[in-house]
Amino acid sequence: MSDVQISVVIPVYNEQANLPTLMQRLVAVMEGMSKGYEVILVDDGSRDDSLNMMKDYAKQPFVKVVELTRNYGQHAAIMAGFSVSRGDIVVTMDADLQNPPEEIPNLIRVIEEGYDVVGTIRKSRKDSFFRIFPSRIINIVARKITGVHMSDWGCMLRAYRQPVVKRMTECHEHSTFIPALATVFAKRVTEIEVAHKERFGGKSNYPLRKLINLQFDLVSAFSDFPMRLMMYGGLLMFLLGTCFGLLLAVARLVYGAQWAAEGIFTLFAILFVFLGLQFLAMGVTGEYIGRIYREVRKRPEYVIENIYCVGEDQ
Repeated sequence: MSDVQISVVIPVYNEQANLPTLMQRLVAVMEGMSKGYEVILVDDGSRDDSLNMMKDYAKQPFVKVVELTRNYGQHAAIMAGFSVSRGDIVVTMDADLQNPPEEIPNLIRVIEEGYDVVGTIRKSRKDSFFRIFPSRIINIVARKITGVHMSDWGCMLRAYRQPVVKRMTECHEHSTFIPALATVFAKRVTEIEVAHKERFGGKSNYPLRKLINLQFDLVSAFSDFPMRLMMYGGLLMFLLGTCFGLLLAVARLVYGAQWAAEGIFTLFAILFVFLGLQFLAMGVTGEYIGRIYREVRKRPEYVIENIYCVGEDQ
């Protein structure tokens, strides 16, 4: 039976400026808790010296480094870390130190009260408007889709019980949103407030484009709402178009053909609206079909190149 009580999973992508401070502070926190633990660093295709630095850390018995073949994205990297985790409780966090490792004991204390998942709310966020606004949209959509009222779905500092982690890794989904997926398998979910700091070093690896992709992953993986929205929108436009067509026909009969001819630009405007809706519908439908295509190909969500650790054969 494993003596590891807590696994800390950290996806790493070009974080050489943060790793020394991260490991120093994290180890100090974990040692102070007097519980068996492991730190799982997942290299998500880093292009700087992060991997070599992590290999040095892997010489310590409590550190495991998972090297992926390329950059798969934050959530895929976390799933890779989940697949090798052994702790009864699994904590996820970013490597940029915006969420201090000193908050981990608070998560462990709450989850030991009987919860399956403990999320976090970032107090006084230090991000820009272009990070905060999309995050708020994600929070609204996630609450609507999952039916679980949590205030901050975007904070990756979270704690999960191992059975929830195991069920998530068994899903093998290519496009998913881990905090929302966890609620499918968790009975008791809660959240606590945690501190939020400026990024310690380096630059953010999560631009606006990735936030938008994450938003669509959330919607497409857990809901068919966009498809229904297109259907209802199309039905509404059909009814409006029909009523307007009847109005034009009546006006032609009452005022003559000359009046109807003068409305040609209105007809063109209606045509453009319908064409715009059609192309929008095709685009959203194409996104769903593309994701279905990726699922049926059964390509792996991530590929582990190597696992570096002490005392285990890989």
